[in-house]
Amino acid sequence: MDTITIEHNVTPVKLDTMAVDSWPIWSKEASTFDWHYDQTEVCYILEGEVVVTPKGGNPVTIVAGDLVSFPAGMKCNWNIKSEIRKHYMFK
Repeated sequence: MDTITIEHNVTPVKLDTMAVDSWPIWSKEASTFDWHYDQTEVCYILEGEVVVTPKGGNPVTIVAGDLVSFPAGMKCNWNIKSEIRKHYMFK
């Protein structure tokens, strides 16, 4: 099964080391949609809340301040509870 990795309370030093501020920003209003990851994505949530449910897996709540990794090949459903803004990078 695909696993979403979440790190809470990421230190500013770690974010600087990863150069998160240089990553593009993606935002979307509250909505629900299916998604498939062709590549591994690492993202840092700036604002909002989303519940991501991997196909065949349990829902995961992701909120502002979380550093999240979605594995390549994962199919999931996004349920954005409040407008989301995130820095993201594909590996």
